[in-house]
Amino acid sequence: MGSETSQKLPAIDFTNINLANRELVKSQVYEALVEYGCFEATFDKIPLDLCKAMFGSIQEFFDLPIEIKTLDVCKMNHQGYVGQSPVIPLFESIGIDHANIFERVKTITDIWWPQGNPNFSKTINSFTVKLAELNEMIRKMILESLGVEKYIEQHMNSTDYLLRVMKYKSPQTNDKKLGLLTHTDQSLVTILHQNQVGGLEVMTKDEKWISYRPFSSHSFLVIVGDSFNVNFLMSIDLILMP
Repeated sequence: MGSETSQKLPAIDFTNINLANRELVKSQVYEALVEYGCFEATFDKIPLDLCKAMFGSIQEFFDLPIEIKTLDVCKMNHQGYVGQSPVIPLFESIGIDHANIFERVKTITDIWWPQGNPNFSKTINSFTVKLAELNEMIRKMILESLGVEKYIEQHMNSTDYLLRVMKYKSPQTNDKKLGLLTHTDQSLVTILHQNQVGGLEVMTKDEKWISYRPFSSHSFLVIVGDSFNVNFLMSIDLILMP
């Protein structure tokens, strides 16, 4: 993808935020977003057994027949199943809108599994609710850094949550193939969690690529990117990559 660099993305610890360290963490968040548009967050409020269950649920979905996966289940525009494309043959994805609301997740789950799948619904919803705590913490810190904390409640109330799960297959030949085309999320704040694999790259201001590999099972990549400059923090895209 062009020239590479040995730089690493900023890492910020959110495991024990309190009155004594919050201002320091807030300044780290702002500086990281100004310089890189993203950072790695360490956040241990999501139990490892829930993360494991989440990746198991993702695989359970991708094992479904294609005619089930392609059912129209999402109300948000440009969501739903993506896959089986000759342009991005290694990539599959599904979006679950309003995944922080259990009833919405259950409604979608019952379409994929008419007999019901309560473990899937509970896992998807529990993970999203926990990760939303990190999102709210970060958004508040950014708004405070910009001196517009009076809009915090308005922004919190205007947020829509989309859980997007993605799967990248290994290429069957030695030919290089992209899992997904180079892109930016123009109106989204993305919090990405992946299962300790590499492959993701982030471009710096000087158009060099930083390869990202999660530091630990508690690592989440927070990408504000274009939304920091244009349509600031109107929605959040929670992404998991098995």
